[in-house]
Amino acid sequence: MAAEAVSPAVVPSRDAWRGLLWFVPLTALWLLLIYRWPAIPDSGVPTTFHQLAAHGLVALGLWLGLEHTSLTPGQRRATWLAIMIADTLWFAVAWSAAINGVFHQDATGLPALPSAIFLPVVIGAPLLLFSGRIGQVLDAMPASWLVAVQLYRVFGSWALAAWLHGALPGVFAVPAGIGDMLTGLLALPAAIAVANGTAGGGRAATLWNVLGLADFAVAITMGIITSPGPWQLIVPDVLSIGAGDYPGVLTPAFVVPSSILLHVLSLRQLRRRSRAEVARRQE
Repeated sequence: MAAEAVSPAVVPSRDAWRGLLWFVPLTALWLLLIYRWPAIPDSGVPTTFHQLAAHGLVALGLWLGLEHTSLTPGQRRATWLAIMIADTLWFAVAWSAAINGVFHQDATGLPALPSAIFLPVVIGAPLLLFSGRIGQVLDAMPASWLVAVQLYRVFGSWALAAWLHGALPGVFAVPAGIGDMLTGLLALPAAIAVANGTAGGGRAATLWNVLGLADFAVAITMGIITSPGPWQLIVPDVLSIGAGDYPGVLTPAFVVPSSILLHVLSLRQLRRRSRAEVARRQE
């Protein structure tokens, strides 16, 4: 199915920007709440909940996208099950490993946390970038969906609350927390822009994806050089996220690689639509 065959979903700008005005104070309220009651993020419930919610939205969006492709019903079911079963098992394994202390530095001689961050990306990115079937789904799916789903990144503000409590080093928590919070907040206007179907909207969504990936590059780098291990360059007063404690370690072990793959998909979708638009103008 050609990308231009599916008209993009248009989000009413006024209502969406009004929603952003609510979203900013709600994010500030959440930050205040977890600072006042640190037991909330320490329980692991918020991390698990927002990732399950994102998981459910991805499952729904994937199914709706598949319904608009030229695939047969059997092919649609097989594609949906292959992706969602793999993603569900990945989350279950990462969550179980985090709870059982697998990511602690002294738990194993293997670099468990770096492997959890990079292996899913190394394995998943080529499949998502070069699969023809995934390309069909991306052509059928509104470009705003893969942007808007990362609204959950505002929950990365927990790192700022942990820093204020002295539970994380500021050299890691401040750039990582602010970067995540900005990426989550800007996901809404970026989704609005790309939903309007203009070239400017596509550029805005691309820049938003670059911002989100840059946030991870900084966070991963600072996490590595502040955590105990062979690459530690900075020894902070408190242990960094790489110490392996649950629930904080679930962020790099699952949230980071899954979000990187969502960025990869969004960038591929935007590029396909840009190429389709150029080809249409040349006809």
